[in-house]
Amino acid sequence: MKLSEFKFELPLKLVAQHPAEDRDLAKLMVLHKDTGEIEHKTFKDIVDYFDEGDILVTNNTKVFPARLYGNKEKTGAQIEVFLLRELNKEMHLWDVLVDPARKIRVGNKLYFGDGELVAEVIDNTTSRGRTIKFLYDGDDQDFYKLVDSLGETPLPKYIKRPVEEADRERFQTIYAEEVGAVAAPTAGMHFTRQVLKRMELKGIKTSPITLHIGLGTFRPVDVEDLTKHKMDSENFKVPKKTAELVNESLDSKKKVCAVGTTAMRSMESSVTANNHLKENEGWTDRFIFPPYEFKICNALLTNFHMPESTLLMMAAAFGGYENVMNAYQEAIKNKYRFLSYGDAMLII
Repeated sequence: MKLSEFKFELPLKLVAQHPAEDRDLAKLMVLHKDTGEIEHKTFKDIVDYFDEGDILVTNNTKVFPARLYGNKEKTGAQIEVFLLRELNKEMHLWDVLVDPARKIRVGNKLYFGDGELVAEVIDNTTSRGRTIKFLYDGDDQDFYKLVDSLGETPLPKYIKRPVEEADRERFQTIYAEEVGAVAAPTAGMHFTRQVLKRMELKGIKTSPITLHIGLGTFRPVDVEDLTKHKMDSENFKVPKKTAELVNESLDSKKKVCAVGTTAMRSMESSVTANNHLKENEGWTDRFIFPPYEFKICNALLTNFHMPESTLLMMAAAFGGYENVMNAYQEAIKNKYRFLSYGDAMLII
């Protein structure tokens, strides 16, 4: 398939700037992939589509406040530093993006807050990428606390408003545990304690994987031939317990639902020879686009994504290209909200 086949006009007013007032009151579109039938629901109705023995696999990564604002030594120029990933814990080495990049050279020092945190630029990695070393000699816990207090919730740039205190809680799932993501696994942000409790009472299982989302998830595809696009690698872990529960559901011919494209990619990167899920951890750069034969899941919960994005491509691979592109037109017609703080789609 070609990149241009995933183009559509997304009205800017449908890009959600705030989350729904209550997480589980977001809209839910249900797409039946065998028939193309579409239902319009509210997220809390999701419980009606699963039964005892079914399982939903969540991503329990936790977003940290990855956007820092510092000042360059001598000139005092304000520089945005976006923490991508920690390269070395002992040395406090980080892979970052800086903006404006033209001002930042190897050897420059950056001061954060009132100088409680200082970093030195030690390498150039890409046009905007740098490796920096935080000059900090306290213990790890204090260092992360400091980053947490100085950093800002890394809302995507398409949210055109200042970050608010409420974003710290809302740009996160309620079951987030493992710190390491610079973007939220947005499909899971609609779950509330009440919805999870109703699932539990019905005998529906939930179990986590961990995939730390990097900015690569949002990197635009810039080649028309999709086979030439390379995904950035992201670190993931499929625990033994999750693999056992998923395989139990598979053997009983029950539903296995990936909550988000990140959970789907992690599971599709951890398949045994007899199409079961295995305990696994490492890095995945798996790029899923149509046609693709899914080995584990028979249901997918996701949000509504950007035109020409790898996330839309995965949804189309799972739900069928025609079905999903048609569903997106329906979503636009019915004023569904798109992207991170938007509404949800369940493909079954």
